[in-house]
Amino acid sequence: MPKNDSALGTPEAAARTSLTTRILAVNIFALAMLAGGFFYLDSYRSQLIDARLDETATQIRLIAEAYAVTPTEDRAKLLAKFGQVTETRLRVYHYPAGPVAAGAIPVQFDSWGISGPTYQLRDPSQEDWQKRVARFLDRAIDIVVGADRPDKFAEPASDRLGNWPIARQAALIHGLVTDVKRAPDRTPMIIAAIEIRNPRGGGDVLLSTENQRDIIRIVRAERLRLTVVLLLVVLVSVSLSLFLARTIVRPLRRLALAAHRVRLGRAREVQVPRLPERRDEIGTLARALSDMSMAIRQRIDATEAFAADVTHELKNPLASLRSAVDSLGLVSDPDLQKQLIDVIRDDVGRLDRLITDIAEASRVDAELARARFESIDLGIMIEGLLTTREERGRNGDIRVAFARPHRGTAVVFGDGSRLTRVIENLVENAVSFSPPAGLVQVAATRDGDDVVIRVEDEGPGVPPEAREAIFNRFHSDRPEGEQFGRHSGLGLAIAKAIVEGHNGSIMATDRDNAPSGARFIIRLPAWSR
Repeated sequence: MPKNDSALGTPEAAARTSLTTRILAVNIFALAMLAGGFFYLDSYRSQLIDARLDETATQIRLIAEAYAVTPTEDRAKLLAKFGQVTETRLRVYHYPAGPVAAGAIPVQFDSWGISGPTYQLRDPSQEDWQKRVARFLDRAIDIVVGADRPDKFAEPASDRLGNWPIARQAALIHGLVTDVKRAPDRTPMIIAAIEIRNPRGGGDVLLSTENQRDIIRIVRAERLRLTVVLLLVVLVSVSLSLFLARTIVRPLRRLALAAHRVRLGRAREVQVPRLPERRDEIGTLARALSDMSMAIRQRIDATEAFAADVTHELKNPLASLRSAVDSLGLVSDPDLQKQLIDVIRDDVGRLDRLITDIAEASRVDAELARARFESIDLGIMIEGLLTTREERGRNGDIRVAFARPHRGTAVVFGDGSRLTRVIENLVENAVSFSPPAGLVQVAATRDGDDVVIRVEDEGPGVPPEAREAIFNRFHSDRPEGEQFGRHSGLGLAIAKAIVEGHNGSIMATDRDNAPSGARFIIRLPAWSR
């Protein structure tokens, strides 16, 4: 018996190929797709920043136009007012018409110097732990999604035009320039610069700086909502996955363990769970495996019983044969020697018949499993069989009558050679039990969805208590006067095995309105086109 365990039969292999892990992996993969929403947050933040850049560009153009038409003495108040309304820091750098180094041009007006600061750049080292955690998550997610990192923003030590590259660029191109920087606390800084030309020569550069801390707050709020939704979905998904795995994996493991024990040759002691409460595919599988286990157990029992019966049946002629052979050397009388030789010849013939019938009986199931079924007209088949028997004189003085049905009436789907063997066995059995000059009647008719075959004889009949036993292997209840050992008792057993292999049934009853005789009835499913 093999000792190695199959993949389904060992807990270690079951752990390596567990459906629980696969179910969780599939669901977690789906959740990972949902986690891809964090990539959307970076896109969402970029959209917010782009919208603020456009808003700032429009805003600084309007301020520049208002600044250009405002008298010089009122321009400082105008910048202070706009700075408070827009929460920005507005600075103006004036350069004369002549050549002057940009680094030598100081700030002319500063809205903070008039109205006070409108925003505050926070020092990260002074923040509480919650802000630090939030900033850490910002950095981590930026790294994961590969977000662009703007340059750091820092106020120049000397507030001059040359220390603001964006202001110098605006003066060079005589237009508007915008940019995004990163404050020490990672909040976006929107910077814009625009040149205000003076028709008489020279000009001004208007510089706007604004801390867009609300963008970070908006993105973090969205991230928090996405995280909460993701955690809830993960919790629900994992719970459902574990529940699904429990309802699938546990019964499958029980079935696999039972199948493994059956494979190890413990079919008699294994009770395969039928799971009657399961009405799904697993319940169907459990009941199929249970039925298969019972069929295997019955097949093993039948094989063991058959082997025991074969042993018993072979011992009798072997014992007789041994006794005759031993006696043959001790007997000198020619008549006694002839009698012993006749006994030996009969025992050898009986052994030959037994071995032939045993081989036939043992091959029935296997050959039926491999046989190619086809449509068979039983009327034609039975007529040919009876004609052959009559030509060979196998019926003796017994008359065999066949009520042949119309062509196409008694058609079944099966193996012709095996069905011929069934009819041959029944007719042979009826002829052997018939009285001299008796009549055996054979009929094949259609009855609904079945084809019914009847074989009747005028013999002594079958007692009610023996109508089941006559289909057992090696059961032989022969008529009086028949020579012992001429029949093995396997004919009806073989016939029953073949009929049941064709999804049919066979039974023995009394003849209708007759003092004696037996009737064998076979029912086979009719073939439909």
